[in-house]
Amino acid sequence: MKAFELEIFNKLLSSVAEEMGVVLRRSSFSPNIRERADFSCAIFDERGELVSQASHIPVHLGAMPETMKVLLPLFEWKEGDVVITNDPFHGGTHLPDITLVKPVFYKKELLFFLLVRAHHSDVGGKIPGSMGLSETIEEEGVRILPAYLYREGKLKEEFLKGLIQQMRNPSEREGDLKAMISSLERGEKRILELLSRYGKKILFSAIEELKNYTERAFLELLKRMKKGVFIFTDYLDGDGLEEKLIPIKVKVEITSERVVCDFSDNPQQVRGPVNAPRAVTVSSVYYVFISLLNTLGEFPINHGLFRNIEVITKPGTILSAEYPAAVSGGNVETSQRIVDVLLGALHKALPNLIPAASCGTMNNISFGNSQIAYYETIGGGMGARPGKDGLSAVHTHMTNTMNTPIEALENIYPVRIERYAIRRSSGGEGKYRGGDGIIREYLFLEPLTVSLLTERRRTAPYGLRGGFDGKPGKNYLIRNGKREELSDKCTFEVKEGDRVIIETPGGGGFGKPDFGGGGGN
Repeated sequence: MKAFELEIFNKLLSSVAEEMGVVLRRSSFSPNIRERADFSCAIFDERGELVSQASHIPVHLGAMPETMKVLLPLFEWKEGDVVITNDPFHGGTHLPDITLVKPVFYKKELLFFLLVRAHHSDVGGKIPGSMGLSETIEEEGVRILPAYLYREGKLKEEFLKGLIQQMRNPSEREGDLKAMISSLERGEKRILELLSRYGKKILFSAIEELKNYTERAFLELLKRMKKGVFIFTDYLDGDGLEEKLIPIKVKVEITSERVVCDFSDNPQQVRGPVNAPRAVTVSSVYYVFISLLNTLGEFPINHGLFRNIEVITKPGTILSAEYPAAVSGGNVETSQRIVDVLLGALHKALPNLIPAASCGTMNNISFGNSQIAYYETIGGGMGARPGKDGLSAVHTHMTNTMNTPIEALENIYPVRIERYAIRRSSGGEGKYRGGDGIIREYLFLEPLTVSLLTERRRTAPYGLRGGFDGKPGKNYLIRNGKREELSDKCTFEVKEGDRVIIETPGGGGFGKPDFGGGGGN
């Protein structure tokens, strides 16, 4: 097959996943999906291997291959089936990320699987938003073991009703789930159109060639890396229950044919919610190498990339958590630190390519009561790069969500945004300067429960090659004119008139600044 034909098939397949996302966003109910676009869509073949994905959320997408490994042998797949799960211990990420899987049959033969994963604003649990300071998975919400939502085209109505009644704002939850179903139906329609137009033989020949093409591109990337073993350690601020810093370590072995990322030498899972399921660790690794591959050009993202990457984790540790660990923050915060340690290690193999650390946190805030729940992430500073300053006030690495418009937020929830600004001078100095973080100030108009899951409040995003570290973030509560600094992870009650201020970290600097000196690693 000629190169231009391969590119046509690559775009045809990726456009299916992209269109699935458009349908989901336009038909969803919650601001978290409609405005922030906190969802991801992908296509897998009958073997459970990634065929194509949309440009959605890295932490979602990279975990999907692990999801398929678990789900594929569990079910007797039939036409019209849809399987639902959010179980972090069966290939999931954290409970708010609900995943639907639909098999696609053509002429009675199972050929594809479509996946859609969306972060729901609440899935029950003791804290509104299901993203608070918790100690067990049960406290975080409803854990959905892999199950049929549709069986041969028939909705399991009692199952769905029982599920959403355990969550806050069940009508919104139902609306978002139905939007996810619409997304799958659109994807199925487009895949069947491709099969009808080109036939199974041509389409699958193109898919296999695309996988091989991506594998060859990855091997070319390995040729450009220094070979050997590279070790790096960075730290989480704590688990929210103990202030002790938590080391996150990686040992990366690079050869001319493969990369082994060994995370086995990490602490046992902790009490607080920063434990990461294995799928999240794998996702973080895939994200880093997808990003590095993109430095060589634009390549299809598919199973071919994963053939030469091995990820080693040790069950029961903080990077391969087991039941009953709390994991809500592992997906959003620990994933960012995994990226930081991987980039830190790979800096020694690609010193002129790897950037300084970005803000290293998704700056999660959720609030609500027994009836409503809202959740959002806030951007920060991007780490400076060889030859370029870091960008300011952006989402980086494992998150890729949109900004929630203030008008949409204030129209639906009892809150006002009093300030939304760049946090000037928070980026690390260097020959190339780290990007600045964000200041976001909330004024609450009625009593609510608020939860924060943030990082880089006690540690700083590292600079590289003599660049200074980025400025750590800060969280504040203002009540009756008095300012109180909040911890990095906490759940608390606010009264009418209280304000919460989130100051997000800046990115690290790269290279020694002109005035001399410099920190960093």
